Parts: sequence; structure tokens; C-alpha cells
Amino acid sequence: MRQDTLLFLLKDDSAEILLAMKKRGFGVGKLNGVGGKVGKEETIEVAAVREANEEIGVVIQEKDLVKVGELTFHFEGKPDWDIHCHVFFAREWVGEPTESEEMAPEWFDQSAIPFEKMWIDDKYWLPITLQGDYVVAEFNFNHDGSGLVGYTINGVQSS
Repeated sequence: MRQDTLLFLLKDDSAEILLAMKKRGFGVGKLNGVGGKVGKEETIEVAAVREANEEIGVVIQEKDLVKVGELTFHFEGKPDWDIHCHVFFAREWVGEPTESEEMAPEWFDQSAIPFEKMWIDDKYWLPITLQGDYVVAEFNFNHDGSGLVGYTINGVQSS
């Protein structure tokens, strides 16, 4: 199973969260945090820092990453798409988030997150992490990722 990272920048002074529109590849057109595949010689934290720099041009120190969850994604009939994702928040960074070839960042108030423009699973777990809780969840998508077949969050099942 592929190891991935997902990182959200948070502004404490204004309760804003940075989301970025995916401009190409898997998840194109959706808002999400920044992140991606963990390289063979990388730790999860090193990958999160690298991806943030590549995708939105900010520099984050590993010590400023706060792990807030682990998500597992399965796609019907496509085991090669399965992902174990490590989710982080960062409240400290250097630089202003800027658009890249892959991502277009935008700040949103945490009370007005546009979940309808995000992956369908985000509305179930992201609010939990924003409230300060650590989340462990598993999501089972249909074959193309457009719908959920079922999910489990911290041991509570839904479908």
C-alpha cells in the first residue's frame, strides 16, 4: 500500500485553513491539502515538508508538523490505488503560499470549508481534526473514487 502525506496550513489568528485546487493528475479539480507520495528514502515528515515546498512554495520545519490523523483509502477493484495517508497540520512556515503547476492555494475560513469541492470523505474526518482530535479512518470508494461504499472512523462504522 502506498504511503502518502497530506498537510494543511492553519492560521491561528484568523481561523483560516489553506486548501489548494489540484490542477493535474489524480484528484484534478478538487480542493485538498498539499502532499503526496513518500519517497523510498524519505520519512513521512520529510515527504510532507518536501511536498509543501514543491506544491505551494513554503518552507516548513519538521518540528512544526503536528500529526492529526491516519487515513486509509481503498478503491473498488483497484488495489494499486490503495493509500495509507498521514495527515498533518502546520501553524508555522516561511514564505507565502503560491500557485505551482500542480496546485492553486486559497485560504478559507474554517467555518466555511467548501466540502462540496473536495473529496467526498473530507467532510467526515477533517472537522474532527480541526476540533483537536486525532482521527484514524478507513474509506472504501467505488471504482473511480466518485462515491463512498462505506467508511469507518475511530471504530464507528457507516455505509
